Amino acid sequence: MPVGLFRVCLLVITAIVNHPLFFPKENGTIAENTEEIIRKMKEREESLRLEQLRLEQEIADQEATQKALEKAAAVAEESKEEKVRWDMWTALSLVIFLLIELWRQDFQEANWQDIGGEEDDMAVLGKAFKGVAFPDKAVLASFYEKRILGTTADMARMREMVEGFADDLLEALRSVCNRDADMEVEDCMGVGSIYENWRVRKPFVCDLIVPFAPPEPYCFRCQTWCSGDSFPPDEQGYGTIKVCRADADATGCICDKTKLGEDMLCLLHSQVSNTRPSNEMEDLLCFKNTQYLDANQVMKWFQIAVTKAWNRISHKYEFDLSFSLLDSPGALKIKFKSGKSVAFNLTPVVQYENSDVYFISHFPRSSLAADIPSSTRWFLTFAVYERRFIQLVSKTLPANACHVSCLQILSFLHGKQCSLTGPSGLTNYHLKTVLLHLLQARPSQDWAPEKLEARLQDMLKFLEKCLHEKKLYHFFIGNGKVPAELGFPIIFQRAEPLNLFRPFVLRRDIYRKMVDTFHEMLRNMSALINEYTVHIPLAHTNGIRKEPL
Repeated sequence: MPVGLFRVCLLVITAIVNHPLFFPKENGTIAENTEEIIRKMKEREESLRLEQLRLEQEIADQEATQKALEKAAAVAEESKEEKVRWDMWTALSLVIFLLIELWRQDFQEANWQDIGGEEDDMAVLGKAFKGVAFPDKAVLASFYEKRILGTTADMARMREMVEGFADDLLEALRSVCNRDADMEVEDCMGVGSIYENWRVRKPFVCDLIVPFAPPEPYCFRCQTWCSGDSFPPDEQGYGTIKVCRADADATGCICDKTKLGEDMLCLLHSQVSNTRPSNEMEDLLCFKNTQYLDANQVMKWFQIAVTKAWNRISHKYEFDLSFSLLDSPGALKIKFKSGKSVAFNLTPVVQYENSDVYFISHFPRSSLAADIPSSTRWFLTFAVYERRFIQLVSKTLPANACHVSCLQILSFLHGKQCSLTGPSGLTNYHLKTVLLHLLQARPSQDWAPEKLEARLQDMLKFLEKCLHEKKLYHFFIGNGKVPAELGFPIIFQRAEPLNLFRPFVLRRDIYRKMVDTFHEMLRNMSALINEYTVHIPLAHTNGIRKEPL
């Protein structure tokens, strides 16, 4: 029974499962099932393809990003390496440049004044001396005694008279000036050829410089071309003078350097210090709308002050005083009733710090004044140190040394030649600079009186060399061998050497005139000297051996 019941139930279940109304899809045709499967496979394939494309795009983007990062890192590394290489080359170039500059300065310092000491150097010079008859010792000695030696006593008397009158005139000038508003004038000093005892040509003119300072509470702040300020190459040797308040620096206040608000007041400075009108700087002889001292304003003030001073003391003297040259504001002339006259220059100057270097307003009897670029540019003069150097060296030379005689003879010949052919760019200051170089380069015994002829030849040959090279260096500027006894400022010793012939490099006409004048002077030298020389017996001259040129 149970077995039969089980069989019946199994049959019913089998019938129900296989009935067509149940699971109709399971009983479909093979074609319908195949199409459905293919469609699903295509959909799946399309889905997989899109997924593959998306993954490939992501991988490509990641690879591109990675490559960009790697490239940027490579560029950065390359730039860093290039920068390191560039810094290395820059440092190496700077070191090489410094070594070259140090070598150049050492070479220049060792050789720029090595003059006349080597016979080989002199052998290649002296081309202009070929065919020139150079006077011998006897002729030179006679010429010096007849034409030059007698002028020393006249210069001494003139110096004494001019200095006494100048002191009296400056004392009167101080009395007529307003001590609270005008410049303060100091005592004058004599400089130049008259006071160095080598002036030979008349009329004798004394050069006096007069230092002056601003009234309290003002002071001068001097700036030179070698103090780090920006000066163009053609203004080497110049400087500027700024008028400042002395108390401003003493308090350390920055109110003049910082723009304070209109409603703010500096407690360190009272309003009294700012009550002067807007033309305050012009009252202090400054250039318009600046704080820089104007040389033209200074000379106008000085002329007016000298005129007032002379009017005060003129009754004490039996002569007249007048300004002799329009282009030289400090050129004065004393006219006696007998018709004789005495000329001298009284030039205001400004002291550079605590030294004896001075800023000079203009150059008496010189074309250099026309070359000054601006009235706020002041040229530096080292005349006091030049005089001291000559005096210092003279103490070490033999008795009756010939150094001053050489300069006197050369100055006389140059002056005579200029009177024949007209002035040139070559000046007596150039001739004195040549002597200063030779005094430092040659030993003391070479300046014995019997060696006058040889030293005069050395000066001419050195001058010829300078003209050929267009280089004649200032004796003090850039000269590290200046004697320490002079107390010369170190800033000028460390400066670049100043070429006095630099203005002639671009002005070929003046340079050619200067060279022609020098050559003409050499050719006319014997005739000019013989003109002022007494007759010397032939037997006397034959007994003197000439040194070869």
